[in-house]
Amino acid sequence: MSHDLKSAFWDRIDKVQAGMLQAGGARPVPMAPYADRDENSIWFITAAGTEIAQAAETGAEASLQIADSSSHLYGSVDGRISMVNDPDKLDELWNVFASAWFKDGRDDSSVRLIQMRPARAEVWATEGAAAFLYDIAKANMSDQMPDGGDHGVVTF
Repeated sequence: MSHDLKSAFWDRIDKVQAGMLQAGGARPVPMAPYADRDENSIWFITAAGTEIAQAAETGAEASLQIADSSSHLYGSVDGRISMVNDPDKLDELWNVFASAWFKDGRDDSSVRLIQMRPARAEVWATEGAAAFLYDIAKANMSDQMPDGGDHGVVTF
């Protein structure tokens, strides 16, 4: 496995379908992340009036928890969120999944775009289920601990 954990993070977060986003003291809620490595951003689409939208209006600190077996990515990403008015970016990110949450789809007046600027993340990037099972079997037959994949702290 590559030991460039930051690259592994950006490569794999694109495949993450949902994480738990918490901001401004509000309860964590499931959100679909949209990664943009070039902008050092993770984007979210939400509705006006939600706790996440209210936290974004104040530029609150946020944490995104990821446990995604299909992308083999696990971790906690810390940063700040903000509300962004960028119709072009929203058009770029818009999809059928986002549309399902809004009565009038992309034209719904409650659609809000949130940008998270990650500052720090603790990340585990694993090899996947088959490699993990092999490591568990090997560990049970030897004195070695199983390989949990690449793990470390990434700063952005």
